[in-house]
Amino acid sequence: MSTPARSLPEQGKFVTGSLMRHVATMALSGALGLSFTFLVDFLALWWISQLRDEAMIAAVGIAGTLQFAVMSIAIGMMIGTVAMVSRAIGMGERPRARRIATVGLVLMVAVQAAVSLLIWTFRTPVLIASGAEGEVLDLAARFLAITLPSMPFIAVGIATSAILRAVGDAWRSMAVTMVAGGAAVFLDPLLIYVLGWGVPGAAVSIVAARGVMMVVGLWFTVRTHDMLARPAAEDVQTFLKPYLGIALPAIATQLSTPFGNWILTREIASFGESAVAGWGVVMRLTILAFGGIFALSGAIGGIIGQNYGARRPDRVAEAYFAALKFCAAYTAVTWALMALMTGPIISSFGLTEDGAAVVRTFTHYAAGTFVFTGALFVANAAFNNLGRPMRSTLANWFRDGVLMFPLGAAMATSFGAIGVIWANAAANVIAGALAAWLGWRYVRGLARAAGPLDVPRSAD
Repeated sequence: MSTPARSLPEQGKFVTGSLMRHVATMALSGALGLSFTFLVDFLALWWISQLRDEAMIAAVGIAGTLQFAVMSIAIGMMIGTVAMVSRAIGMGERPRARRIATVGLVLMVAVQAAVSLLIWTFRTPVLIASGAEGEVLDLAARFLAITLPSMPFIAVGIATSAILRAVGDAWRSMAVTMVAGGAAVFLDPLLIYVLGWGVPGAAVSIVAARGVMMVVGLWFTVRTHDMLARPAAEDVQTFLKPYLGIALPAIATQLSTPFGNWILTREIASFGESAVAGWGVVMRLTILAFGGIFALSGAIGGIIGQNYGARRPDRVAEAYFAALKFCAAYTAVTWALMALMTGPIISSFGLTEDGAAVVRTFTHYAAGTFVFTGALFVANAAFNNLGRPMRSTLANWFRDGVLMFPLGAAMATSFGAIGVIWANAAANVIAGALAAWLGWRYVRGLARAAGPLDVPRSAD
């Protein structure tokens, strides 16, 4: 008498097939999604620039730097969610993945609400510490007063988009953020330019776009994939410790970038409103044009997580190398296009001499160093999803906490406002090359072990 066949657990889509294709698909869809997330801020800045007031551009630029810091906390928590959800899916434990996703979403919203309230309360002192003064300070404070309360909305959007990536639904993940960009395309010119609301109009448009992003993300996550369970206190108790083991180092890692940007913003603020306006444009261009690089960490995270959970260290190493190749190709194409578009970018924002020099230095030269930034992000994803998140934290803070201040101060003194761009580029090259080498050594070591791969339960 034959025994009935036992059904195999459902595993993730990334444990089979071409890893280069998986990396390219997830990174490009993530790039479009992430770019549309930040397109909201970019369009707001661009329409503000059409009013030809560099104080307004500088105000939105500085305020955006602070909001990026708050958003970085959500991105760090998202990394923890993706790592645990993708591992569970790779192991064929989808019900467990749903519970983890729910815990991650609830915690992200709670933390974003608390941090946003804290910065909202002390927004004026924080802006002064960032180098804002006079009209720029007043406008930036008004902008933050309107936009900070909507940070929990974008936390939901980021979380649901990440959950969709973890299950392998690249296109719906992208659509979550694309609809927010679509809303901004309509609202920004109406509120900022036609109605003449200026900076407050930009803020209202951003809030509305984030609300749309939240609704669409929840719809796809719940209605299409059924990837959220009913919140339960016992799930928080079960998953909180392993989640924090990944999320806390990831948050610390993500906060390094806004800290480095804050250091450079303070340096460039001494060169006047035009230089700060140019720096604000560079910050928005960076996120918008290099969306594929910023999306790499989340894209490869799900791929590494699923293969790690499925005990395939050979595919983990292959995914790491495929991500580095994608990074090099994406940077080369984007750098060339950006250099060609330098003139129209400067003229469309109405930048004067100092601001134009800052943008030109970035688009013609420093943008090429994003291949090293991408390498840093690939290494981060590997460490976060392979049980070594503290290594990501150390790599990023080496760049932003150790290198950025002395390089920024020295190069700003030597070259003026454009020295800030050179400092950022130099820090990216040094830290990115070192992190990529260390990450490659680690994933190759796993592959050479050639045996059962035990998933670590704790960080370094």
